[in-house]
Amino acid sequence: MIKYKNFSQYINDWKNAKPFHHVILDNFLDKDIANSIAAEFPKFDSKDWLQYNNAIEIKKLLNHWDKFGPSTYKLFQYLNSQKFIKNIEELVGCELYPDYGLNGGGLHTHKQGGKLNTHLDYSIHPKLELERRVNLLIYITPDWDEKWSGNLGLWSKHPKKNAPGKLVKSITPIFNRAVIFDTTQDSWHGLPEPISCPENITRNSLAVYYLCKPRESADPRGKALFAPYKNQKNDPEVLELIKNRSNVKLAHLTYEKN
Repeated sequence: MIKYKNFSQYINDWKNAKPFHHVILDNFLDKDIANSIAAEFPKFDSKDWLQYNNAIEIKKLLNHWDKFGPSTYKLFQYLNSQKFIKNIEELVGCELYPDYGLNGGGLHTHKQGGKLNTHLDYSIHPKLELERRVNLLIYITPDWDEKWSGNLGLWSKHPKKNAPGKLVKSITPIFNRAVIFDTTQDSWHGLPEPISCPENITRNSLAVYYLCKPRESADPRGKALFAPYKNQKNDPEVLELIKNRSNVKLAHLTYEKN
C-alpha cells in the first residue's frame, strides 16, 4: 500500500530534524490507492463529520470506521498493523502500539477559512492510558496550491514559557505527502493562518497516531493544549476557550456534531 519499504534509511533525517524529530515522505502511498482514497473522501457537507468551529480550530473530523470508504478502511487497517508499525518503531527506537479507536485521528478536512491554532497534542490516551508518541499525517487533496496557505507549521518551544516560540518549518500539504513526527518533544504544530483555497476545494488529510508505554517524563495532559494566535493573546474569551479545550471534562463543550 505504501511506496516506502525501508524506513531505517531515514533515521538520521529523523534525529537531526528541527525543531523536533520528523520526516517528510512524498508519494507515500501507491498512486492508485491515493487516488481511490481521494475519490471516496467524504463530502464536506456530509452529516458524518464531527465539527469544530471556534476561535482556535475550524475543521471537521471523522473517525468512525463504518463511515470510511473501502480503500480508506483498508489503508487504516494497514497503518494500524504490526507490519507497518515496525517501520515507525525503526525511526523512534521504541515499542509502539496502535490506537484502533482513532482518538482524535481518522479523516480531517478544512474548507476556506479553516485553521488550527498552534498546539500540543494530548499526551495520555483517555482510554488506553498509553502515551501518544508519534503522528502520521497523509495529505489527500489533489493539486493543492501552496498559495492557498494551509501549511503545517512546526514551532520551537518558547525559551521561558510553555508556549510556541519561532516557526522553524512550514510544510505544504501537497497530494500524497506524509509527515511523521514525534509528539513528545514540546512539539508545537498547527496551521493558525486561515486557509484561502477556493470554495469548492477542501484541505483533506488522514491522521494515525501511535502510542507507547508512558515514560516517567510523560506529561499527564489528557487533551490538546492550544496557544492563542497574534491578537488573541489578550482576548479573555479565547483564553477561556483554550482553558476549557484542554480540560478532559469540558473539552466536549468546544465542538459539536454537524
